Amino acid sequence: MKKLEAIIKPFKLEEVKEALAELGIEGMTVTEVKGFGRQKGHTEIYRGSEYTVDFLPKVKVEVVLADDMVEKAVTVVVGAAKTGKIGDGKVFVLPVEHAVRIRTEEIGEKAV
Repeated sequence: MKKLEAIIKPFKLEEVKEALAELGIEGMTVTEVKGFGRQKGHTEIYRGSEYTVDFLPKVKVEVVLADDMVEKAVTVVVGAAKTGKIGDGKVFVLPVEHAVRIRTEEIGEKAV
């Protein structure tokens, strides 16, 4: 099993969710996060004063899935989240050693 973590622009969440649903991926965890990458934030003007916004609002989507679904999931997330502009985000794939569904006590991929 693998855990896919995608850091994306907030307005792309619905497209990513729909793209994953079309693959048959039902469950996910979504967290509102803040961060920056190469763009290192941006400058804004508020009441005549210029200030730097270091951390930009992002959304982190987390999905645990079977190994054979990883490449398809990465492809659809990238396709759905991409705007072609700086700050589109990142996708990370991490190993998952063990999973248990609390309600039924199913283990491994059955728990996902």
